[in-house]
Amino acid sequence: MNFNHVNYLWDDAKAASLGDDQIALFLYRSNILGADLRITNYGGGNTSCKTIEKDPLSGKEVEVMWVKGSGGDIGTLTRKGIAGLYVEKLQQLKNRYRGIEFEDEIVGLQLHCLFDLDSAAPSIDTPLHGLLPFKHIDHLHPDAVIAIAAAKDSPAVTREIWGDTMGWVPWQRPGFDLGLQLEKCLAENPGIRGIVLGGHGLFTWGDTSKACYLNSLEVIEQASAYIERHLGKKRPVFGGAKVQSMDAGARKKQAAAIAPVLRGFCSSERMMIGHFTDDARVLEFINSNDLAKLAPLGTSCPDHFLRTKIQPLVLSMASDANLADVEEVKKALQPAFEQYRAEYAAYYDTCKHPHSPAMRDPNPVVMLYPGVGMFTFAKDKQTARVAAEFYINAINVMRGSEAITEYTALPRQEAFNIEYWLLEEAKLQRMPKPKPLSGRVALVTGSGGGIGLATAKKLATEGACVVLNDIDEQRLEDAKAEFVKTFGKDSVSTTPLNVTDADAVAAAFDAACLAFGGVDVVVSNAGISISKGLLEHSLSDWDKLQNILVKGQFLVSQAGVAVMRKQGFGGDVVNIVSKNAVVAGPNNVGYGAAKAAQAHMTRLLAAELGGDHIRVNMVNPDAVIAGSNIWAGGWAEGRAKAYGVSVEELPAFYAKRTLLGAIILPDDIANAVFVLVSGLLNKSTGNALNVDGGVAMGFLR
Repeated sequence: MNFNHVNYLWDDAKAASLGDDQIALFLYRSNILGADLRITNYGGGNTSCKTIEKDPLSGKEVEVMWVKGSGGDIGTLTRKGIAGLYVEKLQQLKNRYRGIEFEDEIVGLQLHCLFDLDSAAPSIDTPLHGLLPFKHIDHLHPDAVIAIAAAKDSPAVTREIWGDTMGWVPWQRPGFDLGLQLEKCLAENPGIRGIVLGGHGLFTWGDTSKACYLNSLEVIEQASAYIERHLGKKRPVFGGAKVQSMDAGARKKQAAAIAPVLRGFCSSERMMIGHFTDDARVLEFINSNDLAKLAPLGTSCPDHFLRTKIQPLVLSMASDANLADVEEVKKALQPAFEQYRAEYAAYYDTCKHPHSPAMRDPNPVVMLYPGVGMFTFAKDKQTARVAAEFYINAINVMRGSEAITEYTALPRQEAFNIEYWLLEEAKLQRMPKPKPLSGRVALVTGSGGGIGLATAKKLATEGACVVLNDIDEQRLEDAKAEFVKTFGKDSVSTTPLNVTDADAVAAAFDAACLAFGGVDVVVSNAGISISKGLLEHSLSDWDKLQNILVKGQFLVSQAGVAVMRKQGFGGDVVNIVSKNAVVAGPNNVGYGAAKAAQAHMTRLLAAELGGDHIRVNMVNPDAVIAGSNIWAGGWAEGRAKAYGVSVEELPAFYAKRTLLGAIILPDDIANAVFVLVSGLLNKSTGNALNVDGGVAMGFLR
């Protein structure tokens, strides 16, 4: 069979290299299924296989099911992420089942079915695999099949596409009872190749991992082809375009301008990180005539809904609206957010049960801006990005269902029962405690190396998303590669930046707003050093120092504060200054004067920005040698000459003159920055934190 709508990724040579290891083949199948987001979304769906193993107690051969554990992702599934359970014991759970109102009890009883004591926690979907007899099973959330499952007359459409070869089970929340319904469907329809779950997804199976994989792909391909034949036949897709998109550059400019305002509204309960996309599928939907009809319906698949909330917020602003007047923009948007929160509270009050958890954050996760694109906001970048991916899946589902007949969403009560499911609440309560900088975004200038890179790493280690930038693009790429390897792709964004160029600075902050929704911490670190006596000091040297150190700090502070004011919840500006700002030394007129200007600018901005809850502080290092560009361009030679020592003797010379006898490292400066922005000093501004090993002449007075 030719596959035009899914990616056929099975490699016979790769599979052969795994031999007869059924668990390895099951993991391989899972990973290649999860590599195609049209087949299943991140964290969605689950896969399994059954093998014969030797019971460690009886020594007898027993059947064991290996299945994706709770909270896993099939695309990245490893041996540690699966659960191994006795099939016979899973079947015996039917004897303990007391009815659908008690089915949550089964989750705890599943632990008594474990064969592998190193298993991941079994998920709520475990019985759906355990009550079916097949050796290899895929439970997937393909857009095309969910479109069939969410169509108004789904059973009839299922039969039209697959005849008697596919079963159909009406919508039911995942759990033990749904497993019983699958078992019943199979008993009533022997010989079927799979089952469509109403509004939810797909179950398929096979005798081998490859056969199961092929079966899954063929079913999805057939559903996709059926939808493709119907698209645009009854009427234009989504009723045709109502709004025309701006060009790509204008869309991104508009998105960058409004993202911090949206982030401010969305962060009324906790700090949120943003994601923006103007994917063609998003634009087709948000620009359409059907947007007003379909967006309020919400999603159908539980995995979609849990990530995207009950419904998106559609922004009513024109795509080319003038966003320069921030207060007017906030005034225009505030009623929409207030209405969304009120409607969410009403949804909670209407649907809640006596035992329901307390209402969660009522702010929207998904915001649709016709003509521009889609914003998603969540506790971290990965969650925000995945929410966007899920809503694109939901768009694909609506597109397909509307092409066939009519899209039907999950009923509000059913949606609530999943969102506020006690098992889901328990999963949330098990989440790790947030790190000190979780939900915050930091832009550190000159972060391709030295103090800047060390500071960026420290902030990322403590939970922040970081915008790396540097004038040296190769250095920047190297830093990004190191960052991604250590912290993952969702922790970092990069942009080239010359801090003396106002347009480049504006573009860097636009990039930060597009990547993460805004900025909370601005660290001005980029700099150079020139050590010369007065008569040797050229005007070019003076201008370079003033431009990079003083003008650069000014431009970066100006752009950063503008973003912080849009967000409306304050922030931190930290300037990496120097001991030279307060200590007069020989042959240092240009550098020392520029550093003194940076220090006084820090004081001036602290005085000006306190009303915005923006704290402005400085760190004064001295003699940071390791990894620093400060020693390039003759600085080391100049300082050695000034102090009458050799270049090689400089590190020891600097250490000896400190009270602590310490060599100062980039990590020491990074730690100081973290102290200032960690939240422990929220009532401190206008301060200088010396990190110089103790230079008495540098004590502020």
